[in-house]
Amino acid sequence: MVARNYKNLQIYHLSYDLTLKIYKVIEKFPEYEIKNMSLQLRRAIVSIPLNIAESTSRKSPKEFLNFLTYSYGSAKEVEVLLNLSKDLGYIDQEEFSTLSVDLNNLIGKLYLFMRDAEQRIPQKRFQFFQQLDRDKLVNEVAKSEI
Repeated sequence: MVARNYKNLQIYHLSYDLTLKIYKVIEKFPEYEIKNMSLQLRRAIVSIPLNIAESTSRKSPKEFLNFLTYSYGSAKEVEVLLNLSKDLGYIDQEEFSTLSVDLNNLIGKLYLFMRDAEQRIPQKRFQFFQQLDRDKLVNEVAKSEI
């Protein structure tokens, strides 16, 4: 069954709280990064809770998982942007560590939630290939190469 209320999802609350924290950190970025890294980090972090919320409006489990996957991809993008921010000196090691712990916690819980959601999707695709006897197929291919 697809979750219907994003406000009941822990991953939504974790991503929302992280978004607020990262927005505060971005305020300290240099002005010349406003249209570059600051903007990209804002877009990436905001898309996580937004896609989680949007996933709950989808009718099928497959669509639900699709939007969770977008959130996961955005979380990985934030991970790289935080590393760049630290290495460029825009955030200090303490801020980086705190945000990284929160982000890794979110990524882990989001991954587990996605894995659970994926197991609930009926596997209708490629049933033909699942029914093939792999060893028999390998032997037939090997014979045709002789």
